[in-house]
Amino acid sequence: MKTIALIAAAAFVMPMAAMAQNNATGSAAKPAANTTGKKIVQKVVPKRVIKKVEEAKPISEETDVTLSEQDLKVAETILTGTIKCELGASVNIEADPKKPGFFVLTHAGVKYRLHPVASRTGAVRLEDPVREAMWLQLGNKSMLMSQKQGLRLADECQAAKQVEFAEDMKKNPPKSLFEGDAQPTKQ
Repeated sequence: MKTIALIAAAAFVMPMAAMAQNNATGSAAKPAANTTGKKIVQKVVPKRVIKKVEEAKPISEETDVTLSEQDLKVAETILTGTIKCELGASVNIEADPKKPGFFVLTHAGVKYRLHPVASRTGAVRLEDPVREAMWLQLGNKSMLMSQKQGLRLADECQAAKQVEFAEDMKKNPPKSLFEGDAQPTKQ
């Protein structure tokens, strides 16, 4: 019985030891040959430098997105201009003059190129598939979300029309889903 256990342990350990030896000598994945004789050091670029490069990089106007008639109708409802958000933030949305239905949104120095996307809820939704961002416009507020990070980048953004709508909601609150019909239905 001990012999079988020793053979099984050896069969398991031997390939692991061989792999460890290959990795230690570097035969598994060798870097490119160094002809200068100097030690090669791979530099790591800090995230803050990458962010600055991304912010300065112009947004791509190349797209394979084709907008439908419904998308173009949704694009007509987008509120443009500088929109104030919570915590002193703001976003600027401008229609793209070269391509109808597309918008350029600027927030914290980062530009997004957005286009309408169909929404089942009726909310107006714009997306930037390259930078993975989404602008959601409701009647009383808007928000910018990063789909990549899973965060809200700008929240409680309100254009003048949305402020009016929010005030009207306070004066005339919408009917609750749990209230039901005012009159009972006959069966």
